[in-house]
Amino acid sequence: MFTGIIETMGTVSQIIEEGTNLHFIIASTLSNELKIDQSVAHNGVCLTVVSLTEDTYTVTAIQETLQKTNLQHLKVNNKINLERCMQMNGRLDGHIVQGHVDQTGVCILREELDGSWEYRFKYQAEKGNVTVEKGSVCVNGISLTVVNSTDDEFSVFIIPYTHEHTNLHEVHVGDTVNLEFDIIGKYVARLIKNNHIS
Repeated sequence: MFTGIIETMGTVSQIIEEGTNLHFIIASTLSNELKIDQSVAHNGVCLTVVSLTEDTYTVTAIQETLQKTNLQHLKVNNKINLERCMQMNGRLDGHIVQGHVDQTGVCILREELDGSWEYRFKYQAEKGNVTVEKGSVCVNGISLTVVNSTDDEFSVFIIPYTHEHTNLHEVHVGDTVNLEFDIIGKYVARLIKNNHIS
């Protein structure tokens, strides 16, 4: 379980192919605090630490994960948002995030405003995911508030701190991002759909 509050960014230092899997070696200031089998969210994707050095650690993404996320587009030297799993005795500063990406979306607007940035994302509505005004959504693992919600698009406004301390500053129009929709909204949408069928 995660909160969507990014701890730091890591850098992809090496990518190793093994069959249909990709092993990502990540350089990060968190490396010396991690342990084998620990869960870490990478752009919102929960992956397990499989090996460690003093300055790097390795995680593995299987084909299923690669097909459903933007991890397949990562290249060496790319920045990646990192968050360790939440502690039960800590504050939930973001929202409940599972680290299971629902689908990807595409950035269709990036506009610098006077002191903030607006990003707008488009996604495939037929997958059944929804956003609501002032609700929560996770973009590349970042807990954000939805504005201007439609059936297949939504916007978020980014403060300077978030823009600087996450990889959103590297996201441009046409880029693919990972989306995890609010877990409560997903359950409500499923209940409504089932009631319409029965």
